[in-house]
Amino acid sequence: MTKQKILIVDDDENIAELISLYLTKECFDTIIVHDGEAAIDKFKSENPNLILLDLMLPGIDGYDVCREIRKTSTVPIIMLSAKGEIFDKVLGLELGADDYMIKPFDSKELVARVRAVLRRFNHVQTVKETTPEITGDYVAYPDIIINISNYSVIYKGSIIDMPPKELELLYFIASNPNQVFTREQLLDHIWGYEYYGDTRTVDVHIKRLREKIKDHKDWSISTVWGIGYKFEVKNVRR
Repeated sequence: MTKQKILIVDDDENIAELISLYLTKECFDTIIVHDGEAAIDKFKSENPNLILLDLMLPGIDGYDVCREIRKTSTVPIIMLSAKGEIFDKVLGLELGADDYMIKPFDSKELVARVRAVLRRFNHVQTVKETTPEITGDYVAYPDIIINISNYSVIYKGSIIDMPPKELELLYFIASNPNQVFTREQLLDHIWGYEYYGDTRTVDVHIKRLREKIKDHKDWSISTVWGIGYKFEVKNVRR
């Protein structure tokens, strides 16, 4: 079986080597670079399965590396940072990162997160390689079908590229039309305890959903000010 390739981007050589050691022990292949420009070059030449991307890099920083890669690829990116402010996490998610870890971190947690992100991504890619059938668990409204069984969203006849957490959030609110959910309820249901208290995570994902799925005359993703969000449906049967 071909080993999955992880690109490690960190200007601290000791940390990069330590991460590489953890992942090599778990049967991953690793590539190490120490600056943003080299990260972009290696991404293009090596086609890694996942990128561990430090934020504070010399030259081109991690945010710009993420932005550049997202122009052409949905490869999973886990951002690494010694900075724990909510702002950094939110900005990373807005730029398209799949996860975010704050240094220092436990080696077992790092490996577990790498495996979890790869598992979700590989499942979604497998689904996309097949023609999505309208079977299993799905909700449908005019011009949209959200299928949680095969992780597909068909919007106005086209398949929409959507990371797993975005799709799970959309499916959950669309399955409960006109019901208002607080950010805390959505965090608990979609992300679980790990993100408890970080309600901006919900806002970021709602924003990304709205960029891909525009309000329809029969339904919309609505903000209920001071409370949270709902999937508003106007007299339409599913």
